[in-house]
Amino acid sequence: MRCMERSILHLDMDAFYASVEVRDNPALRGLAVIVGGHPTRGVVLTCTYEARKFGVRSAMSMVEARKRAPHALVVPPRGEAYAEASRIVFETMRSVTPLVEGLSLDEAFLDVTASRAIFGEAKAIALHLKKRIREATSGLTASVGIAPSKFVAKVASELGKPDGLTVCPPGLEAAFLAPLGIERIWGVGPKTAELLRDAGLHTIGDIQRAPRPALVDLMGANGAEHIARLAVGDDPREVEPGREAKSVGSESTFDADRVGAEPLREPILRHCEEVARRLRADGLRANALVLKVKRGDHSLITRRSVATVPLIEAGSLYALALELLERIPLEGVRTRLVGVSATALEPIEPVQRELFSNDERLERPRAIAAVLDAIESRFGRNTIRRAGG
Repeated sequence: MRCMERSILHLDMDAFYASVEVRDNPALRGLAVIVGGHPTRGVVLTCTYEARKFGVRSAMSMVEARKRAPHALVVPPRGEAYAEASRIVFETMRSVTPLVEGLSLDEAFLDVTASRAIFGEAKAIALHLKKRIREATSGLTASVGIAPSKFVAKVASELGKPDGLTVCPPGLEAAFLAPLGIERIWGVGPKTAELLRDAGLHTIGDIQRAPRPALVDLMGANGAEHIARLAVGDDPREVEPGREAKSVGSESTFDADRVGAEPLREPILRHCEEVARRLRADGLRANALVLKVKRGDHSLITRRSVATVPLIEAGSLYALALELLERIPLEGVRTRLVGVSATALEPIEPVQRELFSNDERLERPRAIAAVLDAIESRFGRNTIRRAGG
C-alpha cells in the first residue's frame, strides 16, 4: 500500500565546520574561510561557500587551496566545538525517530516511515528538523533529501545545497535520477566515469536505457547489476541506528613518564597498528580519530578529528594522530598514558573488483591491509612493522 512506502531522509549540515566557525565569529560572515591543518602538509577539512567559488574543496591539500584562494582566511579546526554542535543535531534528529544512522559528525540517514503518524508527512518532518536545528545551534543550516531509499535521498540532499529540501516522490525515482550525471551513482569514481563516457554513457538515464549485456561487457556481471539497480533508485538497505557510537581503541600506561611529544610518536604508531588490525578483523573503516594523553598530574587531554579519507590502515591513522598530537602543548610536560581510538565506524562494503569500490580512495589502503594480513596470517603478528616517522 502507498501509505506504507518508506520515507528516508538524508540530512547533511551545510559546510559544517566552517559554519560553526562563522557562527562563533560573526566577523567571518561572507568571507572565504578555510578550516584546515598545517599550511604545507595539511588538508582542507571544509570551507565556506565563498571559498568554494574559487575551486577550494574538502580533502584538497592546503597548498593547493591557498593557491586557488590566496585571500582566504584559514582557521584551525576546533574539534570540541564541532562535537558539541553535532551532539545537538543528533539529539534533534532522534526527537522525531530512533532510526538515525550517523555517517559522520554532520550527516545522517533517518527512517521516518513510522514517525509520519505522529509528525505528519516526511516533508513536514524535514521542515521541522531544519527549523529546530537552526534554532538549537544558533543558526546552523542543514540540507535534506527525501526519498523511498537511502541512495536517492542522499542524491536529493546534495542537489538542494545549501539549506535546501528536495523530495523524490515514491515511484518517480528513475525519472528523478535520469538527467543527472553518472558520477552521482555510488561507486562511480573518476576511473569508472571515464570508462562509461567512452562507451557513450553520460547520464544516469543513459545507464537506465543501456542494454544489460553491454553493461556486463564493460564491467562484469556484478558491476552491471550494481549500477543498473542504483540507476533506477533500487536500494533496499535499511537505516541502521547507532553506528556513530562505536569505537575501536588501544592505549598504554608507561612504566616511567615520558617528557615532551617526541617520545610519544613510537607508542602512538603501535596503537595505530593495533587499531588498524582490529578494524580489518571486524571489516570496519573509521571516519574519525581520537587521541588521548594523560599527563603526569593525571589530567586528561583528548583531541578528535574527522578524517578526510576513510581510515583502514595504520599509515592513515598514524598521520591523523600526529596532526592531533601537534595540537596538544607538551613541551616539557610529563606524560604517563597515551591512547588512540577510531570512531564513526562503518562496515567496508564488499566489492567484486576495484572498478566498483564504494570509495576509490580505499583501494590502496585495502591492498596494503590485505598484504599485511596475509603476512601475519602466515608468519605471526608483528612479523612486519611500520617504521616510526
